Amino acid sequence: MQTKRYIGVMSGTSMDSVDVVSCMVDASACSLEYSYAHPFPEVLKEQILHAVTHALTLRETGTLDHRLGLLFADAVSGFMQKYGLCTEDIAAIGLHGQTLWHEPDGTDPFSMQMGDANLVAARTGMPVVADFRRKDMAFGGNGAPLAPAFHRFLLQGAENAAVVNIGGIANISVLQEETLGYDTGPGNMLMDAWIAEYKELPYDKEGSWAGEGKVDYILFEAMMQDPYFSQTPPKSTGRERFNLQWLSKIIEALQGNANNNSSLFTLHSSLLPEDVQRTLLELTAQSIANEVLRFNPDILLLCGGGACNTLLVERIAALMPNVQTGVMEDAQNIEAMMMAWLAYKRMHNETVALKSVTGARENTILGGVYR
Repeated sequence: MQTKRYIGVMSGTSMDSVDVVSCMVDASACSLEYSYAHPFPEVLKEQILHAVTHALTLRETGTLDHRLGLLFADAVSGFMQKYGLCTEDIAAIGLHGQTLWHEPDGTDPFSMQMGDANLVAARTGMPVVADFRRKDMAFGGNGAPLAPAFHRFLLQGAENAAVVNIGGIANISVLQEETLGYDTGPGNMLMDAWIAEYKELPYDKEGSWAGEGKVDYILFEAMMQDPYFSQTPPKSTGRERFNLQWLSKIIEALQGNANNNSSLFTLHSSLLPEDVQRTLLELTAQSIANEVLRFNPDILLLCGGGACNTLLVERIAALMPNVQTGVMEDAQNIEAMMMAWLAYKRMHNETVALKSVTGARENTILGGVYR
């Protein structure tokens, strides 16, 4: 069995960094070797956030695709230089790309990941595997989440377990007789956006700011009324649905309704920013717990950036006292490792078992190769 080194590149919905890893991959294992977090330029992040909520010209769209391609190429080059690796050491790069829009349920379903893979291949001199979602969608699937297939591979032999990856969006993998999975709703995305708005910080370290506030249950219940939470899987979502505009409309509606309810007006006219942060954390924790408890697993493993949020992890565990909850090894690198594994699968022309997750008609080979 030949083991080769693959690179995985992931920039999630939160855009806090471009995560680059190298993994030794073969048919039975994907082992993390090196990891690197490349800075995500603030100007580019702001352009992407603007793009999600505003109409773009074709020129602006193409420019974003080009700039993201350069960013990913620079991230890989920085990684290679940091660890003294040569192109000959690498079998291929797995590149997810930056998701701008994901709409699997529309009249014309599509998912848009940007970052020109041709640029990455040309500038690094290595094969790049990209565009992992759209083949699944061509067979009628949601194209996401991709993680459950990788979680099943990592945890071979696990029975009655669940994995929740808490990135910008949170997704669950259910590892029972059949592998299931879907997006549970917001992960870090709304919390990151809120603290950036009020404190100009990229994220709430360990949930410390949220810990200064209290849950506003009127706001919490209003957010939980979003139809996504009661939608039947398969389902997936993203920033196009859960964003600051979504939150602002809910708060404004509550304040507007207060004209006929003085107690509600009093509550929400004095709503503190840290209370909103704490309530957003509770939204993430509760929406995750609701879905985990549907399957009653013995063990829940957490990964992604949210697994480093101490208060969030404590709240998830408290909501499920009968489920043993822990944090996965290499928790923050799991998504980038997944991209390395998906590159391995594509370079070996192997299908990825996702139809039970995404609702696709069949499992298929995912990704295109850019040499």
